[in-house]
Amino acid sequence: MTKTILLTGFEPFGGEVINPSWEVARALHGELIAGARVQAVQLPCVFGQALDALRVAIREARPGLVLALGQAGGRCDLSIERVAINVDDARIADNAGAQPVDLPVDSSGPAAYFSTLPIKAMVAGLRAAGLPASVSQTAGTFVCNHVFYGLQHQLAGSGVRSGFMHIPYLPEQAARLPGQPSLPLATLVQGTRLALELAWQTKTDLRLAGGEIS
Repeated sequence: MTKTILLTGFEPFGGEVINPSWEVARALHGELIAGARVQAVQLPCVFGQALDALRVAIREARPGLVLALGQAGGRCDLSIERVAINVDDARIADNAGAQPVDLPVDSSGPAAYFSTLPIKAMVAGLRAAGLPASVSQTAGTFVCNHVFYGLQHQLAGSGVRSGFMHIPYLPEQAARLPGQPSLPLATLVQGTRLALELAWQTKTDLRLAGGEIS
């Protein structure tokens, strides 16, 4: 297996001047985790262009594992996504001004893809380390889900495991958004580092309850 982990984050969007997903990815760039070197790449928050950049990154890095990160304002933990759906339905415009509604990410693809990461083991390991984490049942329908779906579609059948994790605002963002939860950058970096270690080393996922009633 290739000893490279590809870790992606997004540029700022929606009026923000910082995106925690890229700050975390950038902080971990070049680190050796479980014997694998982390390669961080920033993706544009633009439908289509994000997948173009992702394809180039995968081709150049030839990773053994890929984890895409995204900002999720309003969430309070490290949210490891279970499923990507084949739809773009943007509540706001992307950074290029595009706002697709009810369009497929890929017209030739299936309705959905599951993460191929050991998501239950990752959540359990994060919680055991005192870090807030959960399985998330939705990655939304904006550029995060667009990238998650495109990632799984591209790597389907390749043997390269991949998935997506949403992270909360940074405190400096939440300071301008009263009532919004946040986590310090150091905590997000620590959690992502552990998530990558667990993803790389765990071959068989745990069978634990991680669903939701509604």
